[in-house]
Amino acid sequence: MIKALALKEIERPFRTTFATSLGSKDRLTSILVTVILENGSSGTGECPTSFVQKHETTPEIKRVLGEASAFLIGSPIDTYREKITLLRHRYTRYPMTISGLETALWRAHIRHGGIPEQTYFGSKGKIVETDITIPFLTEKVSLMKWMKYIIKKGFTVFKLKVSGRITEDRSLISAVCAMLDQKRRDYSLRLDGNQGYSRSTFPKIMDFIMKNNYPIELFEQPLPKNDFDGLKAIRKYATVPVILDETVFTGEDLSKALEEGLCDGVNIKIAKSGILESQKILATAKRNGMKVMIGCMTETMTGLSVAIHMAAGTGEFDYIDLDSIYFLHHKSRYGALTIDGPRFIIS
Repeated sequence: MIKALALKEIERPFRTTFATSLGSKDRLTSILVTVILENGSSGTGECPTSFVQKHETTPEIKRVLGEASAFLIGSPIDTYREKITLLRHRYTRYPMTISGLETALWRAHIRHGGIPEQTYFGSKGKIVETDITIPFLTEKVSLMKWMKYIIKKGFTVFKLKVSGRITEDRSLISAVCAMLDQKRRDYSLRLDGNQGYSRSTFPKIMDFIMKNNYPIELFEQPLPKNDFDGLKAIRKYATVPVILDETVFTGEDLSKALEEGLCDGVNIKIAKSGILESQKILATAKRNGMKVMIGCMTETMTGLSVAIHMAAGTGEFDYIDLDSIYFLHHKSRYGALTIDGPRFIIS
C-alpha cells in the first residue's frame, strides 16, 4: 500500500547557459517526488521545469502532486498503472508532473517486487553513448568554452540548438562546424529548432546546409508543434530526417502525426510522456518503420537514469540524446551507472 508522498525542490547551476529558441536559463529547477510504501519500499521520480511547459512551475507541480497524493495514499502499489492513466487524463496540462510521479510509483513498484531497474526494459545492452547539446550561444567566448569542454570529453555527435533566425543560425552553424573541423573529422551534427522555424524560413536553412555540405544528420522539431500544414509542407525541402519532439507527448499524438505525414521520426522523452506512454510511442514508431530518438529535459540523474536504462535495455533507439547530466557538475558513478566520457556503462 502507498503510505505517503514526499516532495523536495532542487536547484543546480549549469556549466553554461542553456539557450534555445524558446528561452535561456542558467540553473536547473526540479521537484523530486518520493513514493513511500507501508513496507518501507520507496521510489523517487523527477518533475523538471521546461520552456516547453512554462505553466508547470514548481508551485504548480507541488499543487498537482499534493492533490494526487490524496488520490494515491492507501492504494495498492500494484494498481499504479491504472492510477497514472486516470491522473494523466485529469491533469492533461501537466504531463511532466504526472510523468515524474509515474517514475516514482514505478520505482516503488519494481523495488517492492525485487526487479532491478537495469533489467526491467530488457537486457540488450550495457553501454549507451549519447550526443551532447550545444546551446544557442551567440557569444563567442561562451561558445568556445563549452566546445572545448565537450570535445575534451570525447563526444563525436553534437546537437546544435538553432533559433529560426536565419542570419544568426548560419553564423552559429558555420562557427561550430569550423571548430569541429579543427579538432575532429569524425563528427556528425544534429539541429534542433525547438519550434523556431516557419515554412518560409526552413527551405532557406536547408539550402545553406546543402551548399556548404555540412554533416547534418537530422532536424528536430523545426516548426511550431501544432503547425501540421507547415510540417507537411516542409517535408519536400528536408534533405535529412525530420524528428518531432514537442508535437508528440502521447501515443495518440504520434498516430495523428503519422496520419498527417508530418515526420520521419520521433523524440521520446520519459520526462514528458512517462514510462507507459513512452513504451506506446516506441511500439508505434517501430511498427511504422520510423526513426526513434530517446531524449531528456534538463534533469538530474534521478530522472535521466530511467531513460538510460530504457535505451540500453530495449536497444531500439537510432539516436541517443541523454546529455542533461553533462550540464551539471556531476559524479562519475550513480548506483549501477558509470559515466565515462559520452558513455553510460551499466554494471
